Order: sequence, then structure tokens, then C-alpha cells
Amino acid sequence: MTQQHPGVTLRNLMDKGVVGAPGAFNGLVARAVKQAGFDACYLSGGALSASSGVPDVGILSLDRFAQAVREVSMSSGLPVIADADTGFGEEEMVRRTVLEYDNAGAAGCHIEDQVFPKRCGHLAGKALIPMEQSVSRLSWAVQAAQDCSGGSFIVCARTDARSVDGLGAAIERAHAYVEAGASMIFPEGLESEDEFARFADEIGKLCDKPPYLLANMTEFGKTPITPLTRFEELGYHFVIFPVSTLRTAMGAVVRMLSDLKATGSVSGSLDEMQNRADLYTLLGYDPQGEGWSFPSH
Repeated sequence: MTQQHPGVTLRNLMDKGVVGAPGAFNGLVARAVKQAGFDACYLSGGALSASSGVPDVGILSLDRFAQAVREVSMSSGLPVIADADTGFGEEEMVRRTVLEYDNAGAAGCHIEDQVFPKRCGHLAGKALIPMEQSVSRLSWAVQAAQDCSGGSFIVCARTDARSVDGLGAAIERAHAYVEAGASMIFPEGLESEDEFARFADEIGKLCDKPPYLLANMTEFGKTPITPLTRFEELGYHFVIFPVSTLRTAMGAVVRMLSDLKATGSVSGSLDEMQNRADLYTLLGYDPQGEGWSFPSH
């Protein structure tokens, strides 16, 4: 059977309305995203790095990311947009990244225009590569997407220019990235609804074929908490909640460990735990039956 590329599936969803994509940093969380009824999920480099015990500064390898992409894609059965940081190198590595992510089952990836080592998009002290260099990398990514998927794989260009050179520079770079072939744009670090609206409006005017727009709804950063429906009104098609699941899980883990250390018992934490039956249901596993399965794509 010929299966529809997940990039095509995601485009069809975005053409109908805004798509919310919670972050899934492993296969179990990806299953929970599917179980909750979401139509897509997101793999965050920040969440993957943190769950591996390292900061989000480009430490993990392409192979580690591709392994996570495959795990999240297979476990959820959903189209996945995956963080590709700065592309793991120059043009040749950007091409390899697209090929590896496509082979691992991703619907697409975003590549940012920071220097290496990169910084979290909502931290100060970021620096950008020249726009011409970023355009070159994206051109290679677009050609790789064409080669491996006939262009179905979504190449998303992330720009961190807002926090470095201002919103006007972010709009200028985004326009150049669309001209290079990117079909989705991710303006990182916008600081108000007015900025999101202006960015979407300006890109719509500049581009003959406006791209899909991605909004990052991360907590404790520069962007105010904004509902999914409001992002749709502002002109955005795909909204990620990149680290929400990790923050929630680790908040509960730290509280449980503190209580266990203090009391020597897990009794006070039982009500907050996922029980065995619910875990098996999430895993698609019947201990009295035969085998288990991944969610269908």
C-alpha cells in the first residue's frame, strides 16, 4: 500500500484550520498526545535535550534527533514537525538532516538562523548567521525535500532575528526564506499579539504565495500565553507547545521525589500517579491478550 506522506497530511489539516501540536519528547508522551485527540505533535530540541540531561545548546547529534523523530512518529501515528536546530552543520549536513528526518517519518522540520552553538529562542545573547548563508542552507534543504519526497516534506525556516535586530529584520529574513523555497515560517521570540499580527500581515503582502506560519506557545518566555483560537485569528496555521509536557512531568517528578525523601513513602503521591491499567491502555498493551500495536497513521 502507498501511504500518504505526513507532510501532505499536515498541509491538508492546516488548510482547514489551525493545528495545535503539543511537544512529545519520547514515544510514551507521543502516544498520550494521540490519545488526547490532537492531530499533530512536535518534537522540541529543548525538551529532547533536557530529557537527556543536557542543556539546549546543540549538544545532541543528528542521529539522536533522528532516533527521537522515528520514536515519536511511530508511537503517535501523527504528522510530526521536528526541531532541527541549526541543521547540524553547513549545507551538506542540512541536506542529510532533511533526508534522515524524512526517512524517520517526520512531516517536516524547522531550521534556524542562529550561529552554532545556538541558544534557546527566548534567551538573550543570541547571534545570527548572515542572511545569505541561511538562504543557502534552506535552498539545500528544499532541494533535499524535493529529492526524497517530491517536495511533500515541509521545510520550515525559523528566524530568531526579532530578538537580535528587531521585527523588521525578522520580516525581511522571512521573505528571503520564502523566496528560497521554505513553505513554512517560524518567527521566534515575538513579544505581543500585535507583533504576531504585523508579521503575518507583512509576510502576506510580500509573498506571492504566503507560507504557512508557525507560532511558538512556550511558557515563561517572551510570548504571552495566547489561546490556539487567537493564533488562528492572527493568521497562524500551526501552533507548538514545545516544552509543556516536559515541564508538567518534571514538576510532578520533583514533587514526588521531595515527598519520598521526606516521608520514606510514596503514599502521598499515589493520587497523582498514572495507574497500571491506564499505562497499559496508553501503550496499547493487553497483558491477557496477544502483543501490542502502534497507533495507525
